[in-house]
Amino acid sequence: MEGFAQFWSGSDAIGRAVAVLLLGMSVSAWVVIFWKAWVLHRAGSDIERAVGAFWSAESLDVGRERLALLDRERVVQPLVAAAVLQPGTGTLETSAHLESQLTRRLRDALHRSLHHLQFGQVMLASIGATAPFVGLFGTVWGIYHALLGIAGSGTLTVEKIAGPVGEALVMTAAGLAVAIPAVLAYNVFGKWVGRNEAELEGFAHDLREMMLERSKS
Repeated sequence: MEGFAQFWSGSDAIGRAVAVLLLGMSVSAWVVIFWKAWVLHRAGSDIERAVGAFWSAESLDVGRERLALLDRERVVQPLVAAAVLQPGTGTLETSAHLESQLTRRLRDALHRSLHHLQFGQVMLASIGATAPFVGLFGTVWGIYHALLGIAGSGTLTVEKIAGPVGEALVMTAAGLAVAIPAVLAYNVFGKWVGRNEAELEGFAHDLREMMLERSKS
């Protein structure tokens, strides 16, 4: 922190802007990390409980009531709502076979649920990919600024170079410190989203088959 404080006091507007940008990226990444960890953990446990409770219900209405209580992130309920939807007649949607109508509605509902689970992934990927380069730019600019100051002093010694350059290298470390948690979280959350997606796809498939059987009876 002392090196960063010295860099801050000896830097110009551009160097400070880079430092503020890295701080903003770090805060944004950690907010998304904590929020997504909470959402995905809750969604994962809810999907498992809600799907089991739905299939053990005596009727479709009872199953939907159970989902309303257990599906706190509202990622399973849209699938059931899409399956039981009765669209109006005389539209292009109703001109298709029932199988196609169900497939389209369930696909759209699944995409909406996955969009909720995937929210924030792009931000984490962007921060993880760009933060090291932002930090590197801060280092290069800091070294350039330090060398200008040394040149203006009229004397050049190892001590006068080592201090400012070392302080500027703090920006590279800061960029890595911002990027590494974002990348790790992106990979972990991607695995969690993929697991939830597989569960929702399986439920959507089984729900489609059930609704087709009910339409035949």
